[in-house]
Amino acid sequence: EVQLQASGGGLVQAGESLRLSCAVSGITSDDYIISWFRQGPAKERSGVSSIRRRDGVTYYSDSVKGRFTASSDNAENTVYLQMDNLKPEDTGVYSCAVREQHTTDQQMKVMWGATFVYDYWGQGTLVTVSS
Repeated sequence: EVQLQASGGGLVQAGESLRLSCAVSGITSDDYIISWFRQGPAKERSGVSSIRRRDGVTYYSDSVKGRFTASSDNAENTVYLQMDNLKPEDTGVYSCAVREQHTTDQQMKVMWGATFVYDYWGQGTLVTVSS
């Protein structure tokens, strides 16, 4: 059974940093993508970043581009999201999800932020950014 464990959330002030981790267990393929989604207060869940394990290709939402960096430790099956220069609008519950299928460059570019393409989800970790 595939399981994802997200951690690293907390309360920080605007301008500070946090690093989230998503540990994946039970996955047998090395050809998958892991994405981070967040859901802020009274907001829809939206994609934040995505990384493809086999080659490290990443995508980011426009709102976090240049501030957030996704990386992966393939030996540990763990994906990280380094979040710098945090803003109050980054507040929300951050969840990681895995798509355990081969994903082409075109597919990833078009659909990484769509929740329905993912096979498994982890529980969320709360990030609160105060102004």
